[in-house]
Amino acid sequence: MRQRLAALVWRVVLAGGLVCGIGLLPWLTHTDPAYTVLKARSAERAPTPEVLAGIRRQLGLDGGPLHVLGDWLGGLVRGDAGESWISGGDVLPGVLQALGASLLLMGVALLVAAVTAGLVCARTLRLGARRRLGGRRAGGTASAVLASLPEFLVASVLATVVGVQLGWLPALGWYGFQWTVLPALALGLPAGAVLGRLLDDLLPGAFGEPWALAAAARGLTGRSIARQAVRRCVPALLPNLGLFVVGLTGGAVAVEQVFDIPGLGRTTLQAALAQDLPVLQAGTLALVLLAALATAATRLAARLLTGPALRDGALSSLHRPAPPARALPPLLYAAVLGAVVALGLARDPLALDTGQKLRAPTLAHPFGTDALGRDLLARVGHGALDTLLMAAAISAAALLAGVLLGLVPRVSGPLVDTVNAVPPVLVALLVTAVVGGGAVTPALAVGAVAWAPLATHTAALLRQERATLHITATRGLGAGRRYLLRRELLPAVLPPVLRHALLRLPGVALALASLGFLGLGAQPPSPEWGLLLAENQPYAERAPWAVLAPAAVLALLGALAVTAAGALSGPRTARTRVGVSRPADGQAEPAGAHKEPAAVR
Repeated sequence: MRQRLAALVWRVVLAGGLVCGIGLLPWLTHTDPAYTVLKARSAERAPTPEVLAGIRRQLGLDGGPLHVLGDWLGGLVRGDAGESWISGGDVLPGVLQALGASLLLMGVALLVAAVTAGLVCARTLRLGARRRLGGRRAGGTASAVLASLPEFLVASVLATVVGVQLGWLPALGWYGFQWTVLPALALGLPAGAVLGRLLDDLLPGAFGEPWALAAAARGLTGRSIARQAVRRCVPALLPNLGLFVVGLTGGAVAVEQVFDIPGLGRTTLQAALAQDLPVLQAGTLALVLLAALATAATRLAARLLTGPALRDGALSSLHRPAPPARALPPLLYAAVLGAVVALGLARDPLALDTGQKLRAPTLAHPFGTDALGRDLLARVGHGALDTLLMAAAISAAALLAGVLLGLVPRVSGPLVDTVNAVPPVLVALLVTAVVGGGAVTPALAVGAVAWAPLATHTAALLRQERATLHITATRGLGAGRRYLLRRELLPAVLPPVLRHALLRLPGVALALASLGFLGLGAQPPSPEWGLLLAENQPYAERAPWAVLAPAAVLALLGALAVTAAGALSGPRTARTRVGVSRPADGQAEPAGAHKEPAAVR
């Protein structure tokens, strides 16, 4: 009870710190909030000292940020989120309406993600049900390409082709369920591909557990065994599913911009740009509460699905050694990506030729040219230096931070909920306010949130691995915590978390690209991939190659990441039927190894 109370206090402190920090945003940017509000209300009105002084008095800015924050918190206790600094209307009804739109979109997107994840795992389920999986993960690289497509690019293509040219579904606005289909596809397809790969990574271990072997021996149908295998793997994925819930609600800013959806992410971004503090703080608080509810729901669902086995230490380990995938596909993808980058680096990315605007691909320009006549191959190649190196560095740092924080879930759990409630776009705005704009802004913003899924995954896997039979047996023989962590838990957990980090590598590159697409990253004439997509998006119908070139390279990066992740095998130590580790060559039996744990207890 004391631990739960401490965790609750920790969550409240973090949420309060986040909301209070956002309340200081106008003062952190060293800009006059009255001037920003005036320009948002009426851009033509002259910012005279008298006018600005009147706005300060009206908004209560004369008392400083602490006075403004205190008034807002005092009203929040009474159920009043204040009035918008821009429109003058009540904040709470508008935020609730935006939240309702985002929740509806999130629900449909989760349905799309679930169907997509099922399709990704379909071959593994079929082979496992027929007992022909052989420990090998059956998933291909199509899911990698799907997960690597930028959400804003998928949204733009769906809106242009399906909505405008074919006219099958409405593309703009928010007037009913039909208007949710295209944006839900744009959000759900990449998310479902990631979830499907994570599930596909766990299924071979479930099909190799004793219950699955016994069920097959008793003649149970393959479909029934496959259904139970999915049920066995889902608890390890539920924490990440909770992160997707919040991400699909507050992080869908680019998609909401493309489809003109009045969702919570777009509302929060617009409030941040206009420095409309009451709306910004109420929107952020709504995301924090949603994150807390999603986390509580996923934990309850995990307990219901796992049952008393988690408490009694009666689970089997899902992370068994699997034969590594073929090394040829990742080498092939790496060679193609390296060739594209090398050919692009040999060209000038800034050379202008106005007579070659939006030219189709030719031998002279294999990727075509952009609206200024610049060679797209050169810009993609030079942009790779920024995008790929930055994404790799952020992924490595996120992996290290995620594993370390995942070892202490009581500390990282509330921190993950708070961090995940803040969209990367809003983090970028906060980083810009503190350190200024530039190419480092998106790196800091993405790095500040990239560790959260890995920490959640690490904590979830550790929680289930600690409840396995071989850990219970080893602990009963006298093994201490340090021995168990170093010799049993980390070798079982690190390989799937490392594969998860590789799967996230294209997502990190996409997050950097998304911030560039929204104008919060690198600025022209930089060839950063997100900026390339943003610059060429208006010409997608006339010159589709201008958008497809950077998108294809992102998809190639995703295929490389997934095939490289599939080539990573699990821990080398085999396990006996009772679940106790066999000694490796040159090592003593477990009873002799207990001397080391006993010394550190």
